[in-house]
Amino acid sequence: MEAVGFLCLAAAILAWGFLWVWDSWARMKSLEPAGVPGDGSRTLLVIAHPDDEAMFFAPTVLGLSRLRHRLSLLCFSAGNYYNQGEVRKKELLQSCDVLGIPSSSIMIIDNRDFPDDPDVQWDTERVASILLQHVDANGINLVVTFDAGGVSGHCNHVALYAAVRTLHSEGKLPKGCSVLTLQSVNVLRKYISLLDLPFSLLHTRDVLFVLTSKEVARAKRAMSCHRSQLLWFRRLYVLCSRYMRINSLHFL
Repeated sequence: MEAVGFLCLAAAILAWGFLWVWDSWARMKSLEPAGVPGDGSRTLLVIAHPDDEAMFFAPTVLGLSRLRHRLSLLCFSAGNYYNQGEVRKKELLQSCDVLGIPSSSIMIIDNRDFPDDPDVQWDTERVASILLQHVDANGINLVVTFDAGGVSGHCNHVALYAAVRTLHSEGKLPKGCSVLTLQSVNVLRKYISLLDLPFSLLHTRDVLFVLTSKEVARAKRAMSCHRSQLLWFRRLYVLCSRYMRINSLHFL
């Protein structure tokens, strides 16, 4: 019995130590990532559906907030795949309020050109045109969106990357406007939560955001705003996914 008690105590001490190191390291690591525009920069998060901002980008949003970026969001659909578009718009606004993105800085595109449908490929030129207009009109310094893998492979996510990549490669983005893309990882890494941190440290080329324990709780509150989407498998996602805690990003 004494041995069991000792082991339990040792495990508790190790767990506490790990969380303390995690919080301390996370605060230090995200103070000023190299290459990211500084205080007061106008950053645009470009997503495909309501809930992307919390499900995939919460560490980036909260990390950039630490750096005092002025965040805005452009969502290319209302998420109407199951005819829940109006509900999901409201949920997005609630989630962004938790994450610190003001409603006045949120634009939701709701038209037939961009249906929420994993089997429909959005027109790259059309997406790029709307995105560029938004960047120009709002003086954006940094665009953040998905990479070529789209994290989940959803073709709507991939379409956003294709559009941003086109604008970047053709030199159409304003001078001084950078692009960060969220790194997709394999399924194993995707669902090992904070245990992915060593791999992220080894494989992140440009920017890494890691949330503190308080910030993880905030990210979960944001995700909980999307009540219409919280089916059992998404609850497991919130519990296990690295994307609720860690974001690795690459510059184009």
